[in-house]
Amino acid sequence: MRFDEAIGLWREGERRLARSEPADRPALERATGAIVDELRRRLGGRFTLQELASLYGEAGTEWCFDLAARAAPGSPSAWDVPTVAGAAFARYAREASDYRVIDRAVARPPGMEPE
Repeated sequence: MRFDEAIGLWREGERRLARSEPADRPALERATGAIVDELRRRLGGRFTLQELASLYGEAGTEWCFDLAARAAPGSPSAWDVPTVAGAAFARYAREASDYRVIDRAVARPPGMEPE
């Protein structure tokens, strides 16, 4: 899988985590953190975004369920793999050697600029 194919899924996980119920968020954060730790263990030191995306495509995310269940055993909401795995991969992507912040500003027609 290419990075540009995976990043949308990862960002959706981040959005879902951000929109989660406040009572569920601590467990979701624990599960996400456990997955980030495992990504760090699997990829080791320096890695690229493409290497992360390849791991995502090849290994899938089924392994994330077990980590989430162990990190938050009494919180089934934290076992939502698309949310916690997506958020974890998105967070870990920021540590890639080739990660760059992209300016998301949209060019607007004259007269439509924000004030």
